Amino acid sequence: MRDKHFHIAADSQLLKTIYRQVEEQLVMNRKAARRLIRLKLLLYLPLAACCYAALYFVHTPALFICCYMAYGMMAVLLAFNFSHDCAHNTVFKSKYANHLCFTLLYTLTGAHAEAWKQRHIYEHHYAPNVADYDPDLKISGLIRVLPGSRRRWYHRFQHWYAPLGYIMYSLFWILVKDMLLLYSGRRSVRYHLSFWLQKTGYITYLLVLPLLFSAPPWYVVLGGFIGMHFLQSLFLLFTFLITHHVEATDYPDTNGDGYIKTSWLMNQVKSSNDMHPFSSTANFILGGFNNHIAHHLFPHVHHVHYPCISRILYAILEAHGIMPNHTSYFGGIRSHLRLLKRMGRPV
Repeated sequence: MRDKHFHIAADSQLLKTIYRQVEEQLVMNRKAARRLIRLKLLLYLPLAACCYAALYFVHTPALFICCYMAYGMMAVLLAFNFSHDCAHNTVFKSKYANHLCFTLLYTLTGAHAEAWKQRHIYEHHYAPNVADYDPDLKISGLIRVLPGSRRRWYHRFQHWYAPLGYIMYSLFWILVKDMLLLYSGRRSVRYHLSFWLQKTGYITYLLVLPLLFSAPPWYVVLGGFIGMHFLQSLFLLFTFLITHHVEATDYPDTNGDGYIKTSWLMNQVKSSNDMHPFSSTANFILGGFNNHIAHHLFPHVHHVHYPCISRILYAILEAHGIMPNHTSYFGGIRSHLRLLKRMGRPV
């Protein structure tokens, strides 16, 4: 795709400076990085397996539902820490191995891997927060975050009802959104095959098998499945949304020819928000999503290196008078809700 960002010479030079200084200053201890990746796998994968296995041994309804929800969180953390990096080909040397791992782990969340990868890698990363370029802006007509978009009367209450809608996000994603994407255009046989295999596999192992072989009655199993999605949805959506939709993030305009009225660098920096960018603990848990500016500028680098990259990056940006957007995790949630309140007010 031809770059349709404005060319700004000073920003192009700054981008070259960032790449050069990060290359010079970043010390990648590849052995330590591999140990950390293995540690993550040895933590999240067995925990997920134990939570899932418990579904077939637990008889107490409340504990059964808790196991369902705990499994759902472990599956999301596996996706955060492995699937996302595999989608960007930063875990294995082989692109095929990365794609296979990405697809298998992403299936654990119920979402269609190919559809997400296309939208994330080739669209969202190109122009985040830009209308008609970033598919993640198409959240729902119920939510207004984009300046200049149509405001409806109910948006004045969106900061109150949004969290209630957010709890349905993952169910909507796996049951409706992916289906709409499947039939939104011409799709290859391979695309259809991967879609139905992934969806069938997910529904079978996470709903049909527990219904058939677990001890609690069907309504407890169904309640656990839905409760798992409620918890997954809140964690997923708030984490996704506060990486780009808080009070300080930008939404660049386009001109009549579709050119984005900012440079690629400033689009990536000012439209993204970090959470605890220098924290190894936050990076360990969130799989680098907390270092979102670093990720958008260095998607080809594994997230274990992002805290170091962020330290270098922040120093360069601040030296040039550019203050990166950053919040705490819960501060980001509060800022997102304040953004919704602001965007719901009459102009």
